[in-house]
Amino acid sequence: MKKNRLLICFIFISVLFAACSAKAASSESAYEEKGYATDEMAMVAEAPAFEEVSYDAGAVPSVDVERVVIKNAELSLVVADPLSAVDTISKMADEKGGFVVNSYIYKVTSASGKELPAANVTIRVPAETLDETLTEIKALVEDADVDILSESVSGQDVTSEVTDLQSRLRNLQQAEEQLLEIMDKATDTEDVMAVFQQLTSIRQDIEVLQGQLKYYDESAKLSAVTISLEAKEAVAPISIGGWRPSITLQRAAQALVDGLKFIANALIWIVIFVAPIAVVIGLPIYFIIKASKKRQVEKKKIEKVKEK
Repeated sequence: MKKNRLLICFIFISVLFAACSAKAASSESAYEEKGYATDEMAMVAEAPAFEEVSYDAGAVPSVDVERVVIKNAELSLVVADPLSAVDTISKMADEKGGFVVNSYIYKVTSASGKELPAANVTIRVPAETLDETLTEIKALVEDADVDILSESVSGQDVTSEVTDLQSRLRNLQQAEEQLLEIMDKATDTEDVMAVFQQLTSIRQDIEVLQGQLKYYDESAKLSAVTISLEAKEAVAPISIGGWRPSITLQRAAQALVDGLKFIANALIWIVIFVAPIAVVIGLPIYFIIKASKKRQVEKKKIEKVKEK
């Protein structure tokens, strides 16, 4: 009888574990689909696991989840010396409590055939210093209007993902505790081995969820900034007596784009907003005028008949 109760309890835990495993597998698949870098995943795997929290089997713990937002930025700059800029950016990251994720230095050939250095560098800095860091990096250029080729800042809200992972983690930890209790009461070797296998699998799923939560936590705390650096000489525009026709061409092209954009926006407003209103108001007026002219024509015909 005691063995039957133990078997029933074991089956219940197995069903609970199967449900949690299915969710964990789908979460892991979605995690891989997001395209997270292999080196970042390795960094997460080597990071210390979250401290486990024990809950009563029948209790539902209340969780106050703070909003988790991952902010990243990208810059493309033209500087006098890309190599010196890489060193400056690396020191900047260290001073702010961040680090260099990777840096890549290569050479490009200018229009005159000269080989010049260029670089790509990615750093991570505390999220609260992201705006300050971007300002300091952009200060490395000589002319902000010309030498800052592009700048973008993105934010990804992962609060729902973190909440879901935390919920699954608590469920798995509770299932693990119940399996440990079953193992303590088990006396048959076969039952002990079966429970041990379930514990091994559930511990693997717990570590996967802890790694995912660790990744989100670190990504939210440390923003990634990717900077592309080109040498000033490599992109120097043609200058004739101080006149830079390429810059004038660039500004003219931008003005053309702005003008076309204004015309396109105006046409959209006319088609979407003005045209329907004109139809609603104009059609009744058109039919009223048409009916009025028709009555006048008929009236003139009647007068002509009377005159005859």
